[in-house]
Amino acid sequence: MKLKPTLFFCTAISLGLALTGCQTMQSPSKITSQQQTAQQFKITGKIGVRTPQQNGSAFYGWTQVGDQFAIDLTGALGIGQTSIRGQVGDVTLTSSKTGTIQAETPEELLFKATGWQAPITYLISWINAEPASKNAEVKKDTAGRIENIQEGGWSATLSYSDQQKLPNKLVLIDDAQQNRVTLTIQTRN
Repeated sequence: MKLKPTLFFCTAISLGLALTGCQTMQSPSKITSQQQTAQQFKITGKIGVRTPQQNGSAFYGWTQVGDQFAIDLTGALGIGQTSIRGQVGDVTLTSSKTGTIQAETPEELLFKATGWQAPITYLISWINAEPASKNAEVKKDTAGRIENIQEGGWSATLSYSDQQKLPNKLVLIDDAQQNRVTLTIQTRN
């Protein structure tokens, strides 16, 4: 099934994606198995995406346990409820407007549907204020928290509330500065 980019755009933002046209992105192949299995969070909030072609926002709920995740998206430009489920080797997107699409990785799922690439795998680590690979360039604030991560052709700026150790907002910008994702975390369990 071939999807219209606008339709898939709405579903993709639930993953915290910035749509990057046909830009090449480095693969997060240097992520260790310990980093992959250690990731665990349950967050809700709002995500906004701005590209040269379109803008959009949605509310999301994202549960991550090791390499398995479940993301639910609502309110994205009238697309309705969208679910994205995945684990290593099997990622599925389901909505009443798109049906079901499957791929081996979130990046592949996005590419299959639109031809776009984005730092989905990196975002899982960035939500926990960690770099995703050994190749990341990291800057810390005066409290010792990571405030910026340069990795895979993207810059992630992390903002914190008061003395919190985990970010409540992430702003992702690609190196070409044409695509921007703002992920606001309203609740974290």
